[in-house]
Amino acid sequence: MHRGTNISIKNKRATFNYEIKERYTAGIQLFGTEIKSLREGKASLTDTYCVFINNELWVKNLHIAAYFFGTYNNHDVRRDRKLLLNRKELNKLNRATKETGLTIIPIHLFINEKGLAKLVIGLAKGKKRHDKRQSLKEKEMDKEINKRFNQF
Repeated sequence: MHRGTNISIKNKRATFNYEIKERYTAGIQLFGTEIKSLREGKASLTDTYCVFINNELWVKNLHIAAYFFGTYNNHDVRRDRKLLLNRKELNKLNRATKETGLTIIPIHLFINEKGLAKLVIGLAKGKKRHDKRQSLKEKEMDKEINKRFNQF
């Protein structure tokens, strides 16, 4: 019924800059032209972040390109979009960001089998410079190991 459910947009810098503690899948409140543009794969999670405003979770700076056939009804490409989670999850995330200094970052944007846009968000702690270096070393070691095993 829904074509294009293989849309998968990832925040590649998320795991490099942050240590993800917990993951949640949230719905996104979108306009008609936004979901059409999203189904074409025209979105970017670069420099996005989540913030609480009036006990509601919002994603800021999420870029969804203007829909080509949108005419005057087209959306603003970088508008704030409300994330849809249940109250228990919202309270837990709000407490974690206030008490422990963790941040909420978007990790992965996709369209599920029902045709609904979903955003995987992570409760994350920022990495220090030496942590990033360690991540790069581990990545290089994994590449080297894989390369050696693939030779045989």
